[in-house]
Amino acid sequence: MSTDVDVNAFPSAASDGLVMGKDGMAALVDVLIGRGFTVIGPTVRDGAIVLAELRSAGELPYGWGVELEAGRYRLRERSDGAAFANAAGPQSWKSFLHPARVREWSADRVEGELVLTADQAAPPRYAFLGVRPCDLRAIAIQDRVLTGGAYRDPVYAGRRSGALLIVVECTEPGATCFCVSMGTGPAAGPGYDLVMTEAVDEDGHRFWIRGGSREGAEILAELPARPADPETRETARAGVTAAADRMGRSMPEADLRELMAGTLDAPRWDDVAGRCLTCGNCTMVCPTCFCTTTEDVTDLTGDHAERWRLWDSCFDLDFSHLHGGPVRASSRSRYRQWMTHKLGTWHGQFGSSGCVGCGRCIVWCPVGIDITEEAAALHDWTRSGASEGAAS
Repeated sequence: MSTDVDVNAFPSAASDGLVMGKDGMAALVDVLIGRGFTVIGPTVRDGAIVLAELRSAGELPYGWGVELEAGRYRLRERSDGAAFANAAGPQSWKSFLHPARVREWSADRVEGELVLTADQAAPPRYAFLGVRPCDLRAIAIQDRVLTGGAYRDPVYAGRRSGALLIVVECTEPGATCFCVSMGTGPAAGPGYDLVMTEAVDEDGHRFWIRGGSREGAEILAELPARPADPETRETARAGVTAAADRMGRSMPEADLRELMAGTLDAPRWDDVAGRCLTCGNCTMVCPTCFCTTTEDVTDLTGDHAERWRLWDSCFDLDFSHLHGGPVRASSRSRYRQWMTHKLGTWHGQFGSSGCVGCGRCIVWCPVGIDITEEAAALHDWTRSGASEGAAS
């Protein structure tokens, strides 16, 4: 994990940073592999920019951008050759830190005796290249949820403890992004090992890169780079500032905790229930949703059994099943549970919002339900005075 920056130990990492070209990006991947990391980063596959293991920097999505809208995702070619000028894709880093399927143990009947074997396979040591600031915050939220309390998730803790986080600040927000509303971007917050900002203009294609941990600074020292010049720093900062002004979405200017608590009986929930398929796509692509279930399976002989932990979703009818039936039987109640937890009651449990403004839930909803639109509709309902009438 990242540690606090010691300014005196590596001033270049903590202040002006370095500038490198595409050759520096190639060297970065090689250095990481040489240090024993499994490098995960964005690449083009099956019509999307996905996260996968990288063998070289040449696999990065140079020259590719995306077009995003509610229920719509399309690749588009760029003319500038940028590698990271694309918004969040269908995956988040949760897929590697908190996998969708984990075998917890297996059991075998051997000569009449039951032998239990815990699954203790050592996880890879990951280097995440291209983490967006919103996803950096999402990782911090999952750190709090899965390792910050009395009961630590050993799978998450094992994968997270050795992970190196290389953040890329956003200069090209998508039409569904609203990180500014949630205070999570487009500039990087704390918690990274390295952070870079990409610039492509008449002065060339380059990356302004800075360190945020001792290991990040050590890696930085191995790269073919030069001290950052004022022009590159200013160009990079201007790109991030401009991105903040071009957010495609925004949350209403209201206390979202109070908004969620005060609109539980709003008729808007009936409206969204008429559109929601309760498919759970929003929870699958969300970088902070963490719910799981367990499944026991056996082979045909009955002599071998395994227990698997699987992602689960509060949109599943059986998610809240108790003796006698589910607690939340209607799509209205399940959507309301998800949204009010994400934006409201998450604060009481974990001290922050559960939403980072990445917009994935909007893009990958088959019917294009937009969480910012729903929040705005609830806010309008409260301002119209309808909530007082409903309460009376």
